Amino acid sequence: MFRAIPLFAIPLIVYNLMMLSGDMQSALAAELFAVDLMSGARWSFSVHDAFVAAGVLILYFEIFKATRTGVASVLDHTLSTLVFVVYLIEFLTVAACGTSTFFVIGLMSLLDVISGFTVSIVAARRDFGVNNPGFGGD
Repeated sequence: MFRAIPLFAIPLIVYNLMMLSGDMQSALAAELFAVDLMSGARWSFSVHDAFVAAGVLILYFEIFKATRTGVASVLDHTLSTLVFVVYLIEFLTVAACGTSTFFVIGLMSLLDVISGFTVSIVAARRDFGVNNPGFGGD
Protein backbone atom coordinates (compact mmCIF):
# COMPACT_ATOMS: atom_id res chain seq x y z
CA MET A 1 0.00 0.00 0.00
CA PHE A 2 2.81 2.43 0.85
CA ARG A 3 4.38 1.82 -2.56
CA ALA A 4 1.34 3.46 -4.15
CA ILE A 5 1.94 6.77 -2.35
CA PRO A 6 3.34 9.33 -4.80
CA LEU A 7 6.68 10.66 -3.58
CA PHE A 8 6.03 14.11 -5.06
CA ALA A 9 3.53 14.62 -2.24
CA ILE A 10 6.52 15.00 0.12
CA PRO A 11 7.94 18.25 -1.34
CA LEU A 12 4.37 19.53 -1.75
CA ILE A 13 3.70 19.02 1.95
CA VAL A 14 7.07 20.48 2.99
CA TYR A 15 6.55 23.53 0.75
CA ASN A 16 3.07 24.10 2.17
CA LEU A 17 4.38 23.83 5.74
CA MET A 18 7.12 26.35 4.93
CA MET A 19 4.51 28.58 3.32
CA LEU A 20 2.57 28.70 6.59
CA SER A 21 5.68 29.93 8.40
CA GLY A 22 5.97 33.20 6.49
CA ASP A 23 7.75 34.80 3.54
CA MET A 24 8.57 32.12 0.94
CA GLN A 25 10.99 34.24 -1.10
CA SER A 26 13.35 34.73 1.84
CA ALA A 27 12.83 31.14 3.03
CA LEU A 28 13.80 29.74 -0.40
CA ALA A 29 16.81 32.05 -0.65
CA ALA A 30 18.16 30.99 2.76
CA GLU A 31 21.63 29.50 2.41
CA LEU A 32 21.98 25.99 3.81
CA PHE A 33 25.75 25.80 3.34
CA ALA A 34 28.55 27.23 1.22
CA VAL A 35 31.82 25.77 -0.03
CA ASP A 36 34.91 27.56 -1.33
CA LEU A 37 36.03 25.81 -4.52
CA MET A 38 39.63 25.41 -5.68
CA SER A 39 38.91 27.90 -8.47
CA GLY A 40 38.28 30.57 -5.86
CA ALA A 41 34.55 30.63 -6.52
CA ARG A 42 32.13 30.24 -3.64
CA TRP A 43 29.33 27.73 -4.20
CA SER A 44 26.30 28.25 -2.00
CA PHE A 45 23.46 25.77 -1.62
CA SER A 46 20.09 27.30 -0.78
CA VAL A 47 16.71 25.89 0.20
CA HIS A 48 15.63 26.44 -3.43
CA ASP A 49 18.53 24.26 -4.60
CA ALA A 50 17.59 21.59 -2.06
CA PHE A 51 14.01 21.48 -3.37
CA VAL A 52 15.20 21.10 -6.97
CA ALA A 53 17.80 18.44 -6.06
CA ALA A 54 15.21 16.52 -4.04
CA GLY A 55 12.80 16.78 -6.98
CA VAL A 56 15.34 15.26 -9.35
CA LEU A 57 15.96 12.35 -6.96
CA ILE A 58 12.24 11.83 -6.44
CA LEU A 59 11.65 11.88 -10.20
CA TYR A 60 14.21 9.08 -10.60
CA PHE A 61 12.50 6.92 -7.97
CA GLU A 62 9.04 7.66 -9.39
CA ILE A 63 10.11 6.60 -12.89
CA PHE A 64 11.61 3.46 -11.38
CA LYS A 65 8.30 2.79 -9.58
CA ALA A 66 6.45 3.18 -12.90
CA THR A 67 8.02 -0.02 -14.21
CA ARG A 68 5.96 -2.12 -11.78
CA THR A 69 2.70 -3.69 -12.79
CA GLY A 70 -0.38 -4.45 -10.77
CA VAL A 71 -3.09 -2.71 -8.78
CA ALA A 72 -0.58 -0.66 -6.77
CA SER A 73 0.83 0.91 -9.95
CA VAL A 74 -2.65 1.94 -11.15
CA LEU A 75 -3.32 3.52 -7.77
CA ASP A 76 0.11 5.19 -7.87
CA HIS A 77 -0.60 6.69 -11.32
CA THR A 78 -3.98 7.97 -10.15
CA LEU A 79 -2.59 9.52 -6.98
CA SER A 80 0.36 11.01 -8.89
CA THR A 81 -2.11 12.68 -11.24
CA LEU A 82 -4.00 14.11 -8.26
CA VAL A 83 -0.74 15.40 -6.75
CA PHE A 84 0.09 17.14 -10.03
CA VAL A 85 -3.39 18.71 -10.10
CA VAL A 86 -2.76 20.08 -6.59
CA TYR A 87 0.58 21.52 -7.77
CA LEU A 88 -1.15 23.17 -10.72
CA ILE A 89 -4.03 24.60 -8.69
CA GLU A 90 -1.72 25.95 -5.99
CA PHE A 91 0.66 27.46 -8.55
CA LEU A 92 -2.20 29.30 -10.23
CA THR A 93 -4.17 30.37 -7.16
CA VAL A 94 -1.81 30.70 -4.15
CA ALA A 95 0.53 33.71 -4.22
CA ALA A 96 3.25 32.04 -2.14
CA CYS A 97 3.33 29.13 -4.61
CA GLY A 98 4.00 31.43 -7.55
CA THR A 99 7.76 30.82 -7.46
CA SER A 100 10.14 29.21 -9.91
CA THR A 101 10.95 26.55 -7.33
CA PHE A 102 7.33 25.48 -7.02
CA PHE A 103 6.93 25.60 -10.82
CA VAL A 104 9.97 23.35 -11.40
CA ILE A 105 8.85 20.82 -8.78
CA GLY A 106 5.35 20.87 -10.27
CA LEU A 107 6.84 20.34 -13.74
CA MET A 108 8.74 17.33 -12.40
CA SER A 109 5.44 16.04 -11.01
CA LEU A 110 3.91 16.39 -14.49
CA LEU A 111 6.87 14.48 -15.98
CA ASP A 112 6.25 11.78 -13.36
CA VAL A 113 2.63 11.46 -14.50
CA ILE A 114 3.50 11.39 -18.21
CA SER A 115 6.41 8.96 -17.79
CA GLY A 116 4.34 6.70 -15.54
CA PHE A 117 1.59 6.35 -18.11
CA THR A 118 4.11 6.00 -20.96
CA VAL A 119 6.04 3.23 -19.22
CA SER A 120 2.79 1.44 -18.33
CA ILE A 121 1.51 1.61 -21.92
CA VAL A 122 4.79 0.30 -23.32
CA ALA A 123 4.83 -2.52 -20.76
CA ALA A 124 1.20 -3.41 -21.54
CA ARG A 125 1.90 -3.47 -25.28
CA ARG A 126 4.82 -5.78 -24.66
CA ASP A 127 2.82 -8.03 -22.32
CA PHE A 128 -0.12 -8.33 -24.70
CA GLY A 129 2.04 -8.68 -27.79
CA VAL A 130 0.70 -5.67 -29.70
CA ASN A 131 2.69 -5.30 -32.94
CA ASN A 132 4.53 -8.48 -32.08
CA PRO A 133 5.06 -10.61 -35.23
CA GLY A 134 5.01 -13.80 -33.17
CA PHE A 135 1.57 -13.08 -31.73
CA GLY A 136 -1.58 -13.43 -33.77
CA GLY A 137 -0.44 -13.02 -37.18
CA ASP A 138 1.86 -10.90 -39.54
